[in-house]
Amino acid sequence: MSRYALRAASVAAALGLWQLLTGLDVDLWLRFSQFPTVADIARAFADRLAGDDYWTDLTDSLTRILTGFLLAAVLGVATGVLVARSRLAEDLLGTVLEVVRPVPAIALVPVAILLFPSNEQGIVFITFTAAFFPVLVSTRHAVRALNPVWEEAVSTLGGGRWRILGSVVLPGALPGIFGGLSVGIGVSWICVISAEMISGQYGVGYRTWQDYTVVDYPGVFVGMVTIGVLGWLTSTAVELLGRRLTHWLPRTSYVPGPRAPRRAPGTAAPSSVPAGSAPEKGVPHDQLV
Repeated sequence: MSRYALRAASVAAALGLWQLLTGLDVDLWLRFSQFPTVADIARAFADRLAGDDYWTDLTDSLTRILTGFLLAAVLGVATGVLVARSRLAEDLLGTVLEVVRPVPAIALVPVAILLFPSNEQGIVFITFTAAFFPVLVSTRHAVRALNPVWEEAVSTLGGGRWRILGSVVLPGALPGIFGGLSVGIGVSWICVISAEMISGQYGVGYRTWQDYTVVDYPGVFVGMVTIGVLGWLTSTAVELLGRRLTHWLPRTSYVPGPRAPRRAPGTAAPSSVPAGSAPEKGVPHDQLV
């Protein structure tokens, strides 16, 4: 509870500093007088919550994110495993993927406009592309880093390729896969908002850009806060799902120990091992969990 209280206090302090700088119109090197105050943004947020457009934009953005991200998760994991396990697949797909991977997903907006018959499908494509490559790369590295002894053990017991895939490869690569998924969901939000600003008709990004064009700066910050909260919630959901599916991994947490007593200058430090006893050769199991 003390950690949650500390986090809440840090957010409150940041908001208080924002209100102070913008309320006093502080202009040093940064021009805080151009910013809306926290109170202005809160009033604009309350007005948006009372209308239907805000919830329509929220639903559209979430639908685009979830559709593109789920496609990227399935295809990214499948392609990553295939490239890592098959030399032929790596020769056929590896070079093409590595050439396309450095291209920013937002740079594919013109391609999406020309390729897909509707803007909605183009935005989903950009969201998919943004999340696909982090998932692919993380999965590929996680599979290649697996200990080959595990696979040999299953093969010795008579397990085939599918048995090895389900019992060794996918469970062993899950931590790396969810690392890529956490990165992918964040990049997806960045790209879907940018795509909505350019070619969307509804969505949080589209509404934020519209507020900017009509010089409604409190509305712009309402969109920014909405994007930040949605990104945090979806990233937290992915992380919690990863913890649930990898519950068999050892979990460690930092627990501060008692401070050593002060000693007078010139005296030797007391030994932590009693006289005549051997030091411990292992760590109790309950301290590893």
